[in-house]
Amino acid sequence: MGALNDEHFNVELDNGLNLNLVEEQEQVVISNISNAVNTLLAGLGEDSNREGLIKTPLRVAKALREGTRGYRQKVKDIVQGALFPEAGLDGDSGHAGGAGGLVVVRDLDLFSYCESCLLPFRVKCHVGYVPSGQRVVGLSKLSRVADVFARRLQDPQRLADEVCSSLYNGIRPAGVGVVLQCWHIEFPQVDCTCHEQINHPTVMDMQGWLKVSVCAGAGVFEKETGDVWGDFLALLKFRGVKLDKLRNGSSSSQRWCPSRSLDLLAINGHTNNWNPLSYKTSITAEPAPASMITAVATILLSLGENPSRKELVGTPRRFVQWLMNFKSSNLEMNLNGFGAEATCQIKSRKQMNKDGVRLRSDRVEFRSELNLPFWSQCEHHLLPFHGVVHIGYFRTEGIEPIGRAILQSIVHFHGWKLQVQERLTRQIVETVSSVFGGDVMAVVEANHICMISRGIEKVGSSTATIATLGRFSTDPSAKELFLQTVSDSTACGG
Repeated sequence: MGALNDEHFNVELDNGLNLNLVEEQEQVVISNISNAVNTLLAGLGEDSNREGLIKTPLRVAKALREGTRGYRQKVKDIVQGALFPEAGLDGDSGHAGGAGGLVVVRDLDLFSYCESCLLPFRVKCHVGYVPSGQRVVGLSKLSRVADVFARRLQDPQRLADEVCSSLYNGIRPAGVGVVLQCWHIEFPQVDCTCHEQINHPTVMDMQGWLKVSVCAGAGVFEKETGDVWGDFLALLKFRGVKLDKLRNGSSSSQRWCPSRSLDLLAINGHTNNWNPLSYKTSITAEPAPASMITAVATILLSLGENPSRKELVGTPRRFVQWLMNFKSSNLEMNLNGFGAEATCQIKSRKQMNKDGVRLRSDRVEFRSELNLPFWSQCEHHLLPFHGVVHIGYFRTEGIEPIGRAILQSIVHFHGWKLQVQERLTRQIVETVSSVFGGDVMAVVEANHICMISRGIEKVGSSTATIATLGRFSTDPSAKELFLQTVSDSTACGG
């Protein structure tokens, strides 16, 4: 009995030592990623010790480790013990409603990290399989297997191929089919200097997502024209799943990431330095800082990836180029030709009569500019958030309305920085009020990429914030008027 107790004690001791070793290794990895994030913040000209950024390196490190935990998981461990006996497939005939017939699990919400730019992308996964050998698999395991491969740096087609292959080899069915719908955040593209773009937000399509639908099949699903694919897609339509043209093959999702467009510039040794405030695209010879590129390569290594893998060779540079858009020192506010010396005149500009006498009036008029697009970067997790800004204000009769382009410039000035949405909303209102005077209110509606990653996975969620000054703070009817204006615009699809 004593020997058994000693043996049991030794097993527990070994397990404890192994657990401590794993925890120590994890702390080293977290520390390495945190140090790399500090380098990135320094490259952006930020002070990592300022309030709001103190814990950012640690938050980013933990989020990346959680978002790429698939490198540390094995599909075999998930599938083993998840197979259950059931009347199987006999010859070519199946049994409806059970094993032998098609089994489909739909609408699995996942996220993955794009291997081209390191930004998360949304995934809706649909899996179908035809059981064989008197075995069916626990349905939750299909989701867990898909999640293992999604929690790695991926592109859509390889993700579909790996999920399909692992299920086919793991549960040995008659066939497996996988359909993925993937959405990547669409980077802003501005290719002209005219202000006309500002009056038509759809040109910049700030709310857009790039979408691709891919598929993979094995066994009876290997032929895309087979009847089983028809059954699979029909069952998806039952749930209202609308698929774009399905693509299959190594080139199906190639270059789907918008950051790939930067490669054409990089070939010539250039960096795309777009100034979002002047709405110009300028090309300079300034390369992405080497220290920041090295930091991103260190992050890749810490996550368990090889930066030399051909699909990842340009990833550090692309990620740094994206971050450099938010370098605060590059920002200047463009008030549509009104410099700082002219802002004091803007408040007092009033219409003149034909004799040059300034007209005076105590009448005020409510004005609004809605759906001003913006981009920003969350300072807590270094992930983008984007959306629209609605601004309302009262102007005294005789004073010219604030131009939409001017308001757009103010929005971009505060948006293209490391930010939090609450601060962004307040800063927009304070700037409009201080420059132009009067009563101002703003509503900011945004989608945060961090809400689909970091284990939260709240796909489709959005955040709205409000800031008010002057009359909007004291008069409920004024606030209600503006909110109703925004609501009416949204209802009309404006």
